[in-house]
Amino acid sequence: MMDRQLSFHGDESGVIATNDDASESKRSCVKLGYYHDEYLQSFVKISEKKAPEINRGYYARVKGIEICIEKFLKKTGDKCQIINLGCGFDTLYWRLRDASHMVQNFIELDFPTVTAKKCYQIKRNKVLLEKINIEDGEIKFSPTDLHAPNYHIVGVDLRSVDEVANKLKQSDVDFQLPTIFLSECVLVYIETANCNNLLKWIASNFTSAAFVNYEQVNMNDRFGEVMLGNLRARGCNLAGVESCLSLETQILRFVQNGFTGARSWDMCQIYDSLPTSERHRIEKIEMLDEGELLVQLFQHYCITVAWNGELFQDIEITVEKRLSTLMID
Repeated sequence: MMDRQLSFHGDESGVIATNDDASESKRSCVKLGYYHDEYLQSFVKISEKKAPEINRGYYARVKGIEICIEKFLKKTGDKCQIINLGCGFDTLYWRLRDASHMVQNFIELDFPTVTAKKCYQIKRNKVLLEKINIEDGEIKFSPTDLHAPNYHIVGVDLRSVDEVANKLKQSDVDFQLPTIFLSECVLVYIETANCNNLLKWIASNFTSAAFVNYEQVNMNDRFGEVMLGNLRARGCNLAGVESCLSLETQILRFVQNGFTGARSWDMCQIYDSLPTSERHRIEKIEMLDEGELLVQLFQHYCITVAWNGELFQDIEITVEKRLSTLMID
């Protein structure tokens, strides 16, 4: 049963601007050598150097999500599809291609304002275009959407389930194919009723799916209150913050909306699980003036993995013993 959908008209510029912040922070990491991503510069031309704790935090974010994707692909091979909710300027499709992965379908969704910028950059970049131009395939552009044989980017408001369903169908979505959903600081900006409706729709339509969600957690302590205040001052209302009070509320959000199960880890756990040699490598890039601040940041972000069906129920992401092949040199 769907929850009553809330009205969602208003100025979303503050939320949209978070894409620029995240993209610039990832670019800062790449420029300093935390990880490799040759495609990000196509979308982010200029990036100021971020504080060391920000760089290390974004590195852990990228690496944690990457581990989830690799474990997913180990189970499915390339016979799967990836759906990136609130994709921003993420470059995963191109990095997967470089790692010799050709998933059957890759769909990205975000506000039309964001997808229009991404489509524009792809259209004018020969390297990006060549990666999505599969033999005998056709690439169709509109101001906000792009459709290629196995890559699609579409402008949509994630708070409207009908709109999401329509855009996914235009993108040749296969509800029977094992699917991984990716979400980085997206659900927290969606009103609870609308978020619940979106998750219920996903759980009821995709019988074999994993949902990887990176987001705030422990937002009911003093540090969390300061984070909330700073975001609100920038015009970002965390409408779904009630699911970000603890790891337990993060898990409940998915289980109560139809997913078979879920697990959640804060970023301290994710970071501590990385190979010692890799942690030593990146810790030499910059010295931290205040290690306590990094710990506090890690304690207030988490990765939650939810699943539908049995294929992904045994995924454990905090015991990774080897370096990734996707982005980390």
